[in-house]
Amino acid sequence: MSMDLRQPPILFPYPSPYNKIMPTISDAIISTNSLTKKYKDTIALDALDMTINKGEIFGFLGHNGAGKTTTVSMLTTLLPPTSGTASVCGYDVVTESFEVKKKIGYLPENVKFYDNLTAYENLLYLANLSGIHNPKEKITEVLEFLEFTGVENKKLAEFSKGMRQRIGIAQAILHDPQVLFLDEPTSGLDPMGIKKLRETILKLNQEKGMTIFMNTHLLSEVAKTCTTIGVLSHGKLIYKDSLKNTIQRFHDENSLEDIYFSMDDKQ
Repeated sequence: MSMDLRQPPILFPYPSPYNKIMPTISDAIISTNSLTKKYKDTIALDALDMTINKGEIFGFLGHNGAGKTTTVSMLTTLLPPTSGTASVCGYDVVTESFEVKKKIGYLPENVKFYDNLTAYENLLYLANLSGIHNPKEKITEVLEFLEFTGVENKKLAEFSKGMRQRIGIAQAILHDPQVLFLDEPTSGLDPMGIKKLRETILKLNQEKGMTIFMNTHLLSEVAKTCTTIGVLSHGKLIYKDSLKNTIQRFHDENSLEDIYFSMDDKQ
């Protein structure tokens, strides 16, 4: 298939069958301009130019070491860029990092909790650290929203990976963020855990209008969940478009997996 993957794609966000929210072109909520991260002689992220619209579920694809986690670390203010700029919810991630933190939630690949504390105690501790108003009421509200009640008094040491992941999402949305960053959220989950996570992502997007930025390598979940995809290869963004447009542009391929490999093989 002959196609210039570097040509600017048409940005036409398209919902999955489960997603009824249609973001508009003018609602940019994440924006990067030549965002770059270098470690000595290694370029982890190379001049990333990208815009994510409000209400999207964005799937960020790439091989291990492509720069996905580095990107999320900079967008969540955890890692300073070497050069370039980025903004989230209209705030610069370097000069206005405190404002960015108030607008985002973040679930790392391996979320850490105090295993000797209960789920409720962990959430209460984190809510108090974040200065959340009426933390007890908020914890109850979030757990009910996630349909994860009845486990509040169990210690985290007793939790499966999937259960810990849901508590991780609970702590990430206690303050009602506008954007939720998920770094390889399906890693280590069984099929039921993946299904529950998918349902949670769609519910957060549909019912709370939350923009989701998800690093992942699980292409099947991208096809079922995301409205837009981006592909990162060796620190460079090689593709970004709506899922619908992607399938139409690569109509000769049999699956999203074939599409991804056809992109990566050209690099």
